[in-house]
This record gives sequence, structure tokens and C-alpha cells, in this order.
Amino acid sequence: MTPDAIVVGSGPNGLAAAVVLARRGLAVTVLEAADTLGGGTRTSELTLPGLLHDHCAAVHPMALASPFLRSLDLERHGLEWRRPEIDLAHPLDDGPAAVLRRSLEATARSLGPDGAAWERLFGPLTDQYDSLAAELLRPPQRLPRHPLPLARFALHAALGATAVARRWRTPGARALFAGVAAHAMAPLTAPGSAAIGLMLTAAAHRHGWPVAHGGSGAVTRALAACLAELGGTVETGVRVRSLAELPPARVTLLDVAPRAAVALCGDRLPARTRRAYARWRHGPAAFKVDLAVEGGVPWRDESCRRAGTVHLGGTLEEVVDAERAVTRGRMPERPFVLVSQQYLADPVRSAGDVHPVWAYAHVPHGYDGDATEAVLDRIERFAPGLRERVVARASMSASRLEAYNANYVGGDILTGANTPRQLLLRPRAALDPYDTGIPGVFLCSAATPPGPGVHGMCGYHAARSALHHLGDPHGRAPGSRGGPYLI
Repeated sequence: MTPDAIVVGSGPNGLAAAVVLARRGLAVTVLEAADTLGGGTRTSELTLPGLLHDHCAAVHPMALASPFLRSLDLERHGLEWRRPEIDLAHPLDDGPAAVLRRSLEATARSLGPDGAAWERLFGPLTDQYDSLAAELLRPPQRLPRHPLPLARFALHAALGATAVARRWRTPGARALFAGVAAHAMAPLTAPGSAAIGLMLTAAAHRHGWPVAHGGSGAVTRALAACLAELGGTVETGVRVRSLAELPPARVTLLDVAPRAAVALCGDRLPARTRRAYARWRHGPAAFKVDLAVEGGVPWRDESCRRAGTVHLGGTLEEVVDAERAVTRGRMPERPFVLVSQQYLADPVRSAGDVHPVWAYAHVPHGYDGDATEAVLDRIERFAPGLRERVVARASMSASRLEAYNANYVGGDILTGANTPRQLLLRPRAALDPYDTGIPGVFLCSAATPPGPGVHGMCGYHAARSALHHLGDPHGRAPGSRGGPYLI
């Protein structure tokens, strides 16, 4: 059967787009170059048999914030969320680790003299989080449905992360927020760099930072099962190099980075779109290290032993210096390192007393060095004796990350630098940011609004644009007011 719609790429956004189209009765085929689905949302035994390691995406605060994913009832397809006792710990050389819990009140109490100020900032954001997320997970061209929460958020989000962090007096509170803001992989002094820190912290207090039972690949399997139930099909091991290779279809959606779209579309791409996609900037890279650790990481601070995620960045000033270095193309002596211990919430990932530990460092774009020892040194600083417990390890450099997922150009796992311009005008200045300018061809990767994260909203909105192109009344042009997240 000739498909009505073809989706190239099976990351969360590609699968989300396919589900939206299939829900409207279109015959949908998803084409994936790799042998398995999922893009960055895969899980496998990377170190030892029986140990389940997430390939890239590991912890999923934005999945529970996604109106579209919540509408799918993915739990019916086997997806189960698990939460650690402590969502995040940020250890310091002097003093106890700063701790982020789902409970806003418990977090505030642990921050001592900064607790009241933490509650004043994050109390309203947490209370209004679901309405706020619904706004921020939409294209900026759309009229807001909840303008007051969005305006209150924007007052703080427009600031640099350092400006927000300095509202607190203690090193712990400042470092805790800086570490969350560093997920943007951008200079923390830049305007707008506070936005991701505010959003992810509020997400922690509203939904927690959960993990998927059995690994992040469970998210992919649930989306694929939903698609199959709707009659959609998936073909793996199919590498598409040109639109000319595709069979005729009414619409085509590309879950690829903008420069890859240039290569796929060739001369069919309008000149202005080609120029914009070619100018798309990629940001710093990740260097990933997976460890098999007997007995778990011997953290000095007890809170770290109970935390699903641990940020190793030191003080606010250290985090700022490390992030500034990587954005300027220089490898810092002490890079910012994220560690996830998903097995604490999800013990099935372990094999007896040997546990999978997921870590990556922020490194310069295209970094070709081996940062494995730098990552281990960073962990050892707060967990003396780690190396003695490591029984196996696997590293993935910036170039290997790109080989694993072509969207991770130069090791950029966010599919684009979080510059002020690209945050607002991704992937180009247009009324419909998903429209490539080729009739019926749309971009749906994390380079489109609302950006990276396992939420599927880029694919959802791109599919709605495709439906609008087809004249479906459930489709909405991004400049219109839009409707509920139901299709």
C-alpha cells in the first residue's frame, strides 16, 4: 500500500508525528536508518550482559510535562515511570550536597537560609507548571492561552542564569540552580540562559525527574506500539539520502537536523530556506561514559547515594567557567559532568550487585580527545575509590555520538546551540517553522520548536502543520490559536 505520509527518523519526535498522522486515518510509514528505533531514546547492554544502559536520554522530566504524550495513555503499552528518593544532588567540596526533591517544601528546608527565597520563586512556577508547560511546548508564533503564567515566567527566564542564582546567598542553592541551568549547554551569563534551569527545576517540583522502567527504550517501544495499533508501519535499516528515493506520499516529515535536510532536499529546497538551514549553529558536545560499578558509586555525601541524578560542577563560579570554556571551544580542566543512577529507582537495570552508571561531560563541539579520565576524575573528586569498583566501562566520543545519531552533529545532543536567536527562531524565521518551503515536506526534529527533550512536541506540531496543509480541520497553522492536544 502506498503511504499517505512518510516520516524519516524514529526518534521521539518522528514517532510522535507518525502517531498524530495515523490518528487522523493516514497510512503512515516510518523509515529509520539504524537497526533499532528510538534515536537517542534507546537502551541496551553497553558494558556487561544484564546491565541496561540508556544510550542518550536518561531522565525524563519533560515527558510528564508533555500534553501530547499524556494524551496517549502510553502506560497501556507498557510504559511505567519510576522515581528515585532524591531527584538531584549537587555535591560541594565544602559542606553538604545541595538537594532537589519533588517536594518543594522539603527542598526549601534543606536549603536553610535560602529556603524562603527558593519557595518564593518556584512556588508559583510549580503551581502553574502544567499550564506553563503547555505554553512553552508550543511554537512561539502561537497566541498564548495562559498569558499571565507565561508573562511571570518570562520576567525571570529572560535573565542570565547567574543573575537568577545570585538571588540566593548560600553556595549550595546557587550551585544547585546553576547545575540545572547548565543543561542548556550555553553560557550561563547570557540573556535567556535561566529559562531551562527554571523549567527543569519547576518540573522536578511538579512531576519529579522520573526514569522509564526497563530503560528509556521503553518510551520508544510504547510509542511504536501506539503507532502499530493505529495501523502505522516502521522499516529499520533504511538510510534515506534524498527525497527522490522516497515513494510518492501526500506529506513527508523529516526528523533530521537542518543541514541534513539541505542534503536530503537538494535543489527542491527554496533558496531562503537553504540559507537558513545552512546557517544553523550546533553547540557544545557531550562525551559519554557508561560504567558497570560493583556496589554502586562510593559517594562521600550520603544524599548522592540516594539521588537519581548527580551534577558534578562545583560552585556556581566553577559551573560558569566550565560552560564558558566549552562554548568557546576549549576543553576545561574540570568539565561539568552529569551522572545518572537510574537503577536506584529501577533495579531491573542491574545485575546482582553490579550497577549501570550513566555519565557525560560537556566538551567543545567536535572535541576529538578522550575525556574518559576527566569524567572519572570528576566523579572521584566526590566519590573516592570509584575506579576500584569499576568492572567495565564504555565511552562514546563526540564523533561516535554523531555516527550513532546523525542529528548529533559534532556531538551536539541538543540538535542545535541554545543561542538567544535560535531559542526564538528555530530553525528559521517563518510563520510556520516546520514548513520547509517544499509543498508537503516538513521538519520535525529537535531543531524545531519547542526544542530538545523527550516530549514529542516537535513532532506533534509538525504533524499538525502537515494536516493543515492537507486541509484537515484538526490541523492548525502555527500562527493560529490552535486546539487541544487530542489528535
